[in-house]
Amino acid sequence: MSSQLSFRDRIECATLLAADTPLEQVLATGWVRTKRESKGFAFLEINDGSGLANLQVIIDAAAQGYDCLPAIATGSAVSVRGALIESPGKGQRWELSATELIVIGACADDFPLQKKRHSDEFLRTIAHLRARTNKYGAMARIRSRLSWAIHDFFQKRGFNYIHTPIITGSDCEGAGEMFRVTTHDPYASKTSTRDEDFFGKEAHLTVSGQLSVETYCLALSKVYAFGPTFRSENSNTSRHMAEFWMVEPEIAFADIHDDMQLAEDLVRALVEFVIEDCAEDLDLFARFVDKDLMTRLQALRERSFTRLTYGEAIELLQKADQTFEFKPEWGADLQAEHERYLTESHFNGPVFVYDWPKEIKAFYMRMNDDGRTVAAMDLLVPHCGELVGGSAREERLDVLTQRINELGFDEKDYWWYLDTRRFGSVPHAGFGLGFERFLMFVTGVANIRDVIPFPRTPRNLDF
Repeated sequence: MSSQLSFRDRIECATLLAADTPLEQVLATGWVRTKRESKGFAFLEINDGSGLANLQVIIDAAAQGYDCLPAIATGSAVSVRGALIESPGKGQRWELSATELIVIGACADDFPLQKKRHSDEFLRTIAHLRARTNKYGAMARIRSRLSWAIHDFFQKRGFNYIHTPIITGSDCEGAGEMFRVTTHDPYASKTSTRDEDFFGKEAHLTVSGQLSVETYCLALSKVYAFGPTFRSENSNTSRHMAEFWMVEPEIAFADIHDDMQLAEDLVRALVEFVIEDCAEDLDLFARFVDKDLMTRLQALRERSFTRLTYGEAIELLQKADQTFEFKPEWGADLQAEHERYLTESHFNGPVFVYDWPKEIKAFYMRMNDDGRTVAAMDLLVPHCGELVGGSAREERLDVLTQRINELGFDEKDYWWYLDTRRFGSVPHAGFGLGFERFLMFVTGVANIRDVIPFPRTPRNLDF
C-alpha cells in the first residue's frame, strides 16, 4: 500500500458526511452506486451501509489506481484514500478527493441492481441482495435501532430479559398451527412412534414465549421476551408470515388497565425514538412510500389512545354510516375493515378494544365477573390494524383448570403452568407486540414481507 493508513483506520461514510471540518487523510470503503467518467477524471458514489447518503469520490489521472476505473461497475467494492474537502457541487457538503483507489471486489455484469428503482416483488426474489438498495438498507437500519430501543425501554424500567424456549411441547394459542420438530425422516416409509423421537413426545416451534415468560414474571415481577415465533398458518397475505418476532412483556400485581398503559407507553416511546433517531432513513419512507406517514406518527405521539370495550366497539360499528362486507356482530372477531373504520375514520388514531367474548380468546385470559367476557385487549392502529394483543392472565387455579378442560386440552400438558397458580399466584398481565407489524406502522410499508430480512411464507424458503 502506498499510504500509511490501514483498514483499521477506515472511517464510515456517514461519519465523513457529518464531519465538521475538512480532513487531510482518510480511508473510506464501500460499494459503488454510480460511476461517471470524463476526460482525465471520474466521479464515484460509494455507500458502506452506515447511512442513506452516498459519499461522492472524485479521482483524476494522477491518483494511484486510476487505471482501475474500467473494472469498476455498479456493485463493485472499493477502498479510497484521500482528503475530505468541501464539495463545489450541489446536494452535498463534502466529497473525497482520491489519491488512491483499490478494487476490493469486482462485480459481474449481470448484477441485478443496475437500475435505481425495482419493484418490491422483484426484490423479494433476491432477498440476499436487496439490502444494497436505499429502501431496504434504510429498513435494516431502522429495524436494528428499534430492536435496541425495545431493550432500552424495558431495561430502564427495571424489566428482566428472559430467553424463552423456541422448541416447546405446549400450544400457547390453542389453534394448532405449529411446526413439528422431529428427528424422524418424514419421508421414510417406516412408521416411527413418538417414544422413539428425540424428546419422547411431540415437539413444536413456539408460537409465543408467553407461557414460559409468565413463570419468571411470578418470580421477578417485571420481565419480557423478545425473539422469533413461528406459525404454520397457510396464509398468503400481506400481514402474515410463518416466522416473525414478538415483544412479550409480563407484569405481576397488575390488571388489564396496567397492561394497556404499558402497551401505550411502549408504542409511544418507540415512535418518538424512530422519529428522533432514524430521521434520515424515516424520511425516505415518508417521501416515497407513504405521504401521510409523518402526520400519522406525530398524531400518535401527541394524543392519548382511545379505550373502549368490545361491546362498545360492536355497537359503534353497527351504528356506523358505512356498509361493511362482514356485518359486525357480538361474538365475532373484528375484521380488517372494522379496524380501519375505528382507527382511520371514527377515532383517527390508536384504539384499545378490551373485554372480549371468551369464545374467541385464549384459555389463559382472565374471566370477567359477567362470565361471558375475558379481560383481553387489542391495540388497533391506523394502516396496519392489530398491533398488540394482550390480557390479564387467569391467576385462579380453579378457573384456569376449568377453562383448559372446557376447551378439550389435556391438563397434563400444562402441569407446570398450573403449578404457578398453586404456589403463590398473583394477578398479572402481559401482551405481545408484533415487531414486523410495528415496522409496517412506522414506515408505511404495506407488505410484511418487506420489513424482515428473509421472509418465511408458504413455498418460500430460498434464502
